Amino acid sequence: MLVAIIIAYFALLLGIAFYTSRQSNNESFFIGDRKSNWMLVSFGMIGTSLSGMTFISVPGTVGKIGFEYFQVAIGYWIGYFVVAYVLLPLYYKMQLTSIYTYLEQRLGTTAYKTGSLFFILSRTLGATLRLYLVIKVLELFVLKDLGISFELTSVVILLLILLYTLRGGVKTIVWTDTLQTIFMLLALVICVGYMLSEMHLDLGTVWQSMNEKNYTHVFATDIFKPNFFLKQIIGGAFITIAMTGLDQEMMQKNISVSNVKDAQKNMLLFGFVQLVVVFIFLLLGGLLALYAGTKGLTVVGDSLFPTIAIRSGLPFFITVIFLVGLISALFPSADGALTALTSSFCIDIIGLKRRQDWDEEKRARVRYIVHISFSILFLFCIFFFRSVDNGSLIDILLKVAGFTYGPLLGLFAFGILTKRTIANRFPLVLCLLALMLSFSLDFVNNPEWYFKTITLSDSNTKSILELSSSIFKGYKIGIELLIINAALTFGFLFLFSNKKMLSQGCAVIKK
Repeated sequence: MLVAIIIAYFALLLGIAFYTSRQSNNESFFIGDRKSNWMLVSFGMIGTSLSGMTFISVPGTVGKIGFEYFQVAIGYWIGYFVVAYVLLPLYYKMQLTSIYTYLEQRLGTTAYKTGSLFFILSRTLGATLRLYLVIKVLELFVLKDLGISFELTSVVILLLILLYTLRGGVKTIVWTDTLQTIFMLLALVICVGYMLSEMHLDLGTVWQSMNEKNYTHVFATDIFKPNFFLKQIIGGAFITIAMTGLDQEMMQKNISVSNVKDAQKNMLLFGFVQLVVVFIFLLLGGLLALYAGTKGLTVVGDSLFPTIAIRSGLPFFITVIFLVGLISALFPSADGALTALTSSFCIDIIGLKRRQDWDEEKRARVRYIVHISFSILFLFCIFFFRSVDNGSLIDILLKVAGFTYGPLLGLFAFGILTKRTIANRFPLVLCLLALMLSFSLDFVNNPEWYFKTITLSDSNTKSILELSSSIFKGYKIGIELLIINAALTFGFLFLFSNKKMLSQGCAVIKK
């Protein structure tokens, strides 16, 4: 029965893809012909930004750290104003298809290629890590009992994503993401409502019970800890600027809207709704933690929500709702990533739009090959994460974001905030240098985290721990890793730059 529901869901997505991809061309795939409805884009982006990791992991954190994740969500909301009023006007003024074209006009070809490569790296790792987590949950709680392997599940899911994004691209995923966001939010609200009913509680009583368990605290005040509230809020803002405003996947949908004012409305509405949705996820997490306590369940973290929804004896319809919500959270982050990676590689690396000797048919053929190739790469990455999974996938995701989006943020900040230029040979080298220094700093600061994934001799381990303690005096780098990496990139670019302005860049800045 569960498999039949999943198949029916996939069939619905394929039907939408078939309908929306009629008469599609390369412009439809890349930017939806710039005719997307801003309200649909805004609503669909909620599903893209939250992903299956949010659906599973955020509720699971409440039993451990309360509502502290809301600190980051507040930072996200602040960051959307920067994206709306600083970055979007720039992208529309330059009529960009790939946002990294800005780097070429401002800082030269190497900066342009460097920005694109860091996006491709970060989005590939981030999207496949999220995909892996959801497939892992499906395997553990549903498919394993049916004798369906992890490998087969991965192949089938990626094949389905490939099929419904191959032709329509952005034109299709604007609609499929909207549908999936509706399903995800319905699942969230229904689960909250059912848990309240099951425990015979109203919201006021629930809040009081969660408060007694210390689940409702939001702000952490220990400045030395990674969860210190100022670090979380500021870090959250920069994560939004980097992972939304400088991310081709997220901006590809925004610039498919016909004008900048509608795109700004989309961004601000999206930011507000996301804040509300995160709060509801945290409320659900508190309810699940309370329910687990009443049933004597000791499960915590990522396993909490699926265990209660599937294996705690709740009605079958709750299991169905959970699975539909989980799958709906999975696809928007994967289909958009696959489409954006194809767009970035075709436009930024191959230079597809500049190939005057290629007709529309050849461009489409190249795009198909790139799209299929990224699907295969996704599959290999999923298998890789399965082999190195150490149980801290959210930590890995935040590390990946900090290391790979930091250089992007530094490049754009240098281009927008200064009027200096840099020799074409420097950007890639300086970005890699900043990345290596950031990694070294984080390794010395957080050796305990890295020891989960690598093995060192006892003497080396002891030396690194003692060095970390003596240098940092208990201070732990957290979400601000992204800011540190970006600042190092900006600083290196500034040191190797000069005051002479590129004529094209000057024109962009003065407009």
